[in-house]
Amino acid sequence: MTSIGFVGSGMMAEAVVSGMLKGGFAPEDIRGADPDGKRREHMEKTYGIRCTADNGELAGACEVLVMAVKPQYFAGAAEALRPGLRPSHRVISIMAGVTTAQLESALQPGRGGALPVVRVMPNTPAMVGAGVTCLCAGSKAGERDVEFAKKIFETVGAVIPLEERLIDAATGVAGCGPAYVYMIIEAMADGGAMMGLPRQVAQKLAAEAVRGAAEMVLAGQGHPGQLKDGVCSPGGATIEGVYALEKAGLRGAMMEAVKAGAEKCANI
Repeated sequence: MTSIGFVGSGMMAEAVVSGMLKGGFAPEDIRGADPDGKRREHMEKTYGIRCTADNGELAGACEVLVMAVKPQYFAGAAEALRPGLRPSHRVISIMAGVTTAQLESALQPGRGGALPVVRVMPNTPAMVGAGVTCLCAGSKAGERDVEFAKKIFETVGAVIPLEERLIDAATGVAGCGPAYVYMIIEAMADGGAMMGLPRQVAQKLAAEAVRGAAEMVLAGQGHPGQLKDGVCSPGGATIEGVYALEKAGLRGAMMEAVKAGAEKCANI
């Protein structure tokens, strides 16, 4: 089995490791590296994988390296990895805003040219196996590299291949989007509490309504606009609520949020 090393063992790396183990990967084939001793101990005790503080050691032990550090730490992580890189290595990156060209340039072994790089962008629902991951290939990555990355990230949800020029826009929707949905759930629950519902009941109702609506869209039951119209009986309660949202500028605010997130990713 191919050995896979996570450079960085934060929450997203943990989500992916958890999914991989549930999806049939063996713990002995997965390793991690992190400067935080508590994170290393947690990953070892919880998932049975070996961890180190040394990125170079990780590179020496693994064939595939998953770059899972924050973008601002990429340069330091790459410098530590570089002495241990071999032409046979493959790289997968989950770092927002770091292009495949930047990865290829920074992660070159001493000889052999650029490594195959696949850039992916998962989102936080991966932690419960309900994520969506956008994926694009670098200039040196082949079908085998892409398929292996898909195999990993399909353990935590859906995988959608995209051209790299669309990755930042996709991040603005899927990567940032869960935060916007959490705000909607919270606001709906607050509205329910305002109208007299116990808070726990209101939150459960709001979350289930969001989940059910999403399942209807994913099941191909109709365009979101059509599905919305199906709930809005003439003169009914829902159309009154939709009117309130339109007056408050919900659509424009959501579009601005996606735009802001995408532009930030492009300029990290």
